[in-house]
Amino acid sequence: MNDFIKEFKDRGFFYQCTDENELSNVLSKEKIKGYIGFDCTAQSLHVGSLLQIMCLRQLQKYGHRPIVLLGGGTTRIGDPSGKDKTRKILDENEIEKNIKSIEIVLRKFLSSDDEKTSPIFVNNYTWLKDLNYISFLRDIGKHFTINKMLSFDSVKIRLEREQSLSYMEFNYMILQAYDFLELNKKENCLLQIGGSDQWGNIVNGVDLIKRYSSKEVFGLTTPLITLASGAKMGKTESGAIWLDKGLLSPFDYWQFWRNTDDRDVIKFLKMFTDISLEKINEIKDQNINELKTLLANETTKMLHGEEESKKAEDLAKSTFKENSSGENLPSLNINKELLGKSIIDLIEFVSNDLSKSEIRRLIKNNGIKIDNEKVLDEKFIIDNKIFKEKGFIKLSIGKKKHFKIVN
Repeated sequence: MNDFIKEFKDRGFFYQCTDENELSNVLSKEKIKGYIGFDCTAQSLHVGSLLQIMCLRQLQKYGHRPIVLLGGGTTRIGDPSGKDKTRKILDENEIEKNIKSIEIVLRKFLSSDDEKTSPIFVNNYTWLKDLNYISFLRDIGKHFTINKMLSFDSVKIRLEREQSLSYMEFNYMILQAYDFLELNKKENCLLQIGGSDQWGNIVNGVDLIKRYSSKEVFGLTTPLITLASGAKMGKTESGAIWLDKGLLSPFDYWQFWRNTDDRDVIKFLKMFTDISLEKINEIKDQNINELKTLLANETTKMLHGEEESKKAEDLAKSTFKENSSGENLPSLNINKELLGKSIIDLIEFVSNDLSKSEIRRLIKNNGIKIDNEKVLDEKFIIDNKIFKEKGFIKLSIGKKKHFKIVN
């Protein structure tokens, strides 16, 4: 087995491949280009995209060259895969702004030191914007059958549920297949990698290239990552874990990884750090909290740099000291409408994954503190007096969640 494929499997990246044996043979003989596409529906990716980014790093590690496709064209359509309704269509200026900010984040993960493996960034709008509809139908559309298109989950599930699927969205899979064809023609790209929900779209691209030019290319998918709790990777009840520090501070990013469920720690060390598998095997039985700190440090270092990672670890240590003031915590400005309301309303505002009954239970069990003092009354009122001369309070929810609330 090729070394790239072996590590891809050993780290838990592997789900499906269009022709694993032949891909392994090709990777052993030559250095290739492989691509992953990212639609630009927000100004940042979140950790739900991190597995794909790690796949691009794996390509670089083994001397292959990653192509990053930023979907300036396909974002204007919206991928129906895994969706039960049409995506919100963004205006062109917003899409272009998203593309620029996402590229900045992706460049933090990918090295440009070696010209042979440095990432190639492309925007599919450059070839999709001027397509002639008649020519496209004649040259590309003829290779697709409605029968097969209806069989893919992205279409079938929506139809089975009698949910609306626009003709615009129905065309998405053809455009993604066309992207692969264009990259094969322009860059001799031989591999597309994507999440398991992209399997149908990827297979379409492989088949299109074979019919169009008789060339053999490959598709490789990664599994859908879920947390041990059953939640989807990338989002928490209180919001997405963004990769852009303007949307999520390095400290909050560090905290996300530090709070990983015990059952997920070793899996995530394999998937989301560069620590060797041999080293992970050596340390797997160490103290679980030390391993969580290692995970938080390595993931934060990769995105935000070593200095920010160290600052986040030091801040976490000082914050969790019983009598810390919380002065160095990232600030959260209070909604003025909350003044005069109860502690329950404040906690709902800062941590909306808790229900009112759960908050009451925490208060009853001494789990809520303001400035390290237990809040014993659920009718405790949030007013200007509690902010005193500091202008902020440290709100602690349980042992792990601490907030600097600014008036």
